[in-house]
Amino acid sequence: MALQWFPGHMHKALKEIKESLSQVDILIEVLDARIPYSSENPEIAKIRGDKPCLKILNKFDLADPDITRQWQDELESQRGVFTITTSNEKPAESKQILGLIRKHCAAKDASVKSINAMITGIPNVGKSTLINILADRIIAKTGNEPAVTKSQQRINLGSGIVLFDTPGVLWPKVENPNSIYRLAASGAVKNTAMEYDDVGFFAADYLIKAYPTLLQDRYKLDEIAETEIAFLEAAAKQRGAIMAGGRVNLHKICEILLTELQSGKLGRISLETPEMVAQEKLDMIAAAEKKAAAKAKRKQRFKEGSLTPDKRDRKEKRTEKREAQSQRMKQGR
Repeated sequence: MALQWFPGHMHKALKEIKESLSQVDILIEVLDARIPYSSENPEIAKIRGDKPCLKILNKFDLADPDITRQWQDELESQRGVFTITTSNEKPAESKQILGLIRKHCAAKDASVKSINAMITGIPNVGKSTLINILADRIIAKTGNEPAVTKSQQRINLGSGIVLFDTPGVLWPKVENPNSIYRLAASGAVKNTAMEYDDVGFFAADYLIKAYPTLLQDRYKLDEIAETEIAFLEAAAKQRGAIMAGGRVNLHKICEILLTELQSGKLGRISLETPEMVAQEKLDMIAAAEKKAAAKAKRKQRFKEGSLTPDKRDRKEKRTEKREAQSQRMKQGR
C-alpha cells in the first residue's frame, strides 16, 4: 500500500518546526505506544541535534505492557532520550511530564528565563489531549480523527514552562512498508487515504500470529484460523458482515476489525516489537542494496548497448586495432 497523505499544512508544519527549534530547550515527541518505531518521525530525529528529548508513549492502556517496556529500554539507549508512558485511563499521571521537563532542563529552570519546550507527534496520537491536561484548561482542539490541529501555537503552562505546540505531522515518504500499514491500522491516517481491505488483511495476518487468543475470544470462534482470509470469513459470519447470496462483505469486516483494534476492544495489543523492527531494518538495507545492484547492471547494459555476437567481435577487433596503432605510434616517437 502506498501512503498518499501529506497535506500542505503538514509540509508547512515541518518547515515551521525546523525554524523554531533553535528557540527550544527540550523536544517532546508523543508516540503511539502500540507503534513506537512507526510513529517516530525521522525528520524530527534529523534536526533534534543534542537537545534532550522526552518521548511519551501515549495510549499505553491500549498497548501490550511487556512490549512497551522493551521499547522504553530501546529508546532510552539513545543519547539524550528519556521516556514516560501516558494513557487515557490515568490522565493525572501526565502531570509528571512537567517535572521531567524541569529535571532535564535544570540549568534553565534555575534561571529567571522560561523553559521553552516543543511538542510534536503524528496525527491522532493524543497530543492535544495531553496539552489540555498539562495546561489545566482547554487549549488544543481534540478529536478522534487525524489532523485536528492545523497551526503552531505557544502555550504558557505556568511554573516557568512555555510549550510550542505543533500540528500532527507525518513525513513525505515512509521507507518501511510495514510502518505504512501500522500507521493506518492505528488510526494515524484518514479513512479516505487508505484501503480498508488492504489494511484489514495486514492487521488480520499479524493478529492471528501475535494475539490469536484475543481474536478467538472477541469474535467467539471455536478455533483461530491459520490464514487472514479464513479468519476474516469466520469473523464476518459472527458479526453478520454477509452480503446477498451469502458472500462475505470483506470491506465491512475489515472496517469492524480496525475499529475495534483502534478502540482497544480487542485487548492490549502492540503492532511491533524492537526485535521485529531490527529485522525489518536489515531487510530494507538488503532490498536497497539489491535495487542498487540491479540499477548498476541496467546502466552497464545500456552503456554497452544491445550488441549481437558479430557486432561485439567487430567492436573488439576495432578496439584491438586502435590499441595496436597507438602502441606503434608511441614506439615510433
